[in-house]
Amino acid sequence: MSRPRTPTSRLTPARRLTAPLTAGLLTLGALTALPAAQAHAAGSVVKVTGGQGDWQLTVDGSPYTVKGLTWGPSPAEADRYLPDLASMGVNTIRTWGTDASSRPLLDSAAAHGVKVIAGFWLQPGGGPGSGGCVNYLTDTAYKDQMLAEFPRWVQEYKDHPGVLMWNVGNESVLGLQNCYGGDELERQRDAYTTFVNDVAKKIHAVDPNHPVTSTDAWVGAWPYYQKNAPDLDLYAVNSYDAVCDVRSAWEQGGYTKPYIVTESGPAGEWEVPDDANGVPEEPTDRAKAQGYTDAWNCVTGHRGVALGATLFHYGTEYDFGGIWFNLLPAGQKRLSYYAVKRAYGGDTSHDNTPPVVSGFGVEGDAGKVQAGKDLVLTVRATDPDGDPIAYEVLANSNYIDQSKQLTPLPVTDLGGGRLKVTAPERPGVWKLYVKATDGRGNVGVETLSARVVPPAVDGTNVALGKPVTASSFQPSYGDCPCTAANAVDGNPVTRWASDWSDPQWLQVDLGTRTGFRHVQLYWESSYAKAYTVQTSDDGQNWRTVSAVTDGNGGVDTLDVSGTGRYVRVNGTARGTGYGYSLYEFGVYA
Repeated sequence: MSRPRTPTSRLTPARRLTAPLTAGLLTLGALTALPAAQAHAAGSVVKVTGGQGDWQLTVDGSPYTVKGLTWGPSPAEADRYLPDLASMGVNTIRTWGTDASSRPLLDSAAAHGVKVIAGFWLQPGGGPGSGGCVNYLTDTAYKDQMLAEFPRWVQEYKDHPGVLMWNVGNESVLGLQNCYGGDELERQRDAYTTFVNDVAKKIHAVDPNHPVTSTDAWVGAWPYYQKNAPDLDLYAVNSYDAVCDVRSAWEQGGYTKPYIVTESGPAGEWEVPDDANGVPEEPTDRAKAQGYTDAWNCVTGHRGVALGATLFHYGTEYDFGGIWFNLLPAGQKRLSYYAVKRAYGGDTSHDNTPPVVSGFGVEGDAGKVQAGKDLVLTVRATDPDGDPIAYEVLANSNYIDQSKQLTPLPVTDLGGGRLKVTAPERPGVWKLYVKATDGRGNVGVETLSARVVPPAVDGTNVALGKPVTASSFQPSYGDCPCTAANAVDGNPVTRWASDWSDPQWLQVDLGTRTGFRHVQLYWESSYAKAYTVQTSDDGQNWRTVSAVTDGNGGVDTLDVSGTGRYVRVNGTARGTGYGYSLYEFGVYA
């Protein structure tokens, strides 16, 4: 059985990436737009034919195996990308929503011999519950709205030659676990799949010539459909690393309908082990390419039952998720792109293919990379076509602040596969990426994690473990209590957090009058935009030894000259709407 995915928002070890990815916003310079030919005038008749264990999908009476990809670009860009998809041997694309904007995509697909599994979105979809919760037992207004809206678009497009089938919902049987629990969750899952059946009947009444299916994230959803949705023509499932287990789950479940796989590919973030820095270890480019090959082989190996797949993802997004899954992030083709093209029978004999990165590492300890200091990365790459390779290094802070953005780092090529960059200034576990490009529209990408720590400071931290007081602290909020003592305990995970107001201060008692040369402040994301460092001999009368007016968080290492028994940081302007928050307050003699 395919293991259900649990979203990051749940406090469990399992994780997943949100799908669908947003529409591609970056240019695809490697592809050439071709004008679409005139679409045919009439729609196809698509049927699920045959019987138990010997089913077939037919289009106008001819056998049809879904050789597909999920669709990432906007529908308006269809003419730009459909020629490339067709050249890959793709005959089907899958969408998650259908409305007025879908027509250009359907027109272009039909013009290029590609059909569309047209989706309809239901809340809470996408596994993590995208779009909010719905009570499928009591929310008749929502259900009535969908029962009116979906058939409207079926009526609009039912005779369009680009339509292959209709797909109602995405991962909502799983997603409901983020809204309900226990017996109520079971009632909601029954109610949801019953509602899917109501939608299927409505669609069939409008359009008897195209099948209706419903996608979920795990085969554990299929018993609900088996019980409550007899009007579905076939089942659908999103399954990645576990896709080769779908066959046995189908056989053991006693199902009497065929299925398609509507998302698949390499292992996802929720399926891989953690690396040495405690974050999911992303598969290599070569492993990802093999993942697509293996997935397709397992789908086609279930003859007479699995009717094909739309693998994930034909997208150009250039971010955390895009690097993990997209076949052509920023329009550059990867090993996975060519693996899918080979699987689908596209002609690769004249293709120039990507550089292959066989090694990517950090010189030194990847668990102790000093913030803001020089960092040397090692990379081994070759190009099968002998093209010269250019390198780019990028960083991502997803595991610190959930940002998906990739930030380029200036690179000095030291030769011999050694690249020098400046480490990020913000401590925490970062993802680092190396891109190897060939100048021919292809890219090899490898990733690793590095734990960035505050830079080493000369001298002894005389504040470590000393008595400390503060103007306020948060007794309970998130990971709190966040007492003053947390800022001098030497543990970079615990923190002091103040009330959400200005000013606030934290002071340490060194015990005796002590001279010091450096102060290091390791801020949490709630930092001080303006603050002073002050000393005192009596805890009452203060002398300012450093003033900061342009703080931006991260680590502040201040060279100062001070003497006193007491040292304090006095925050006068917060950098966020929250309070002040310090992981560590170090005073170095």
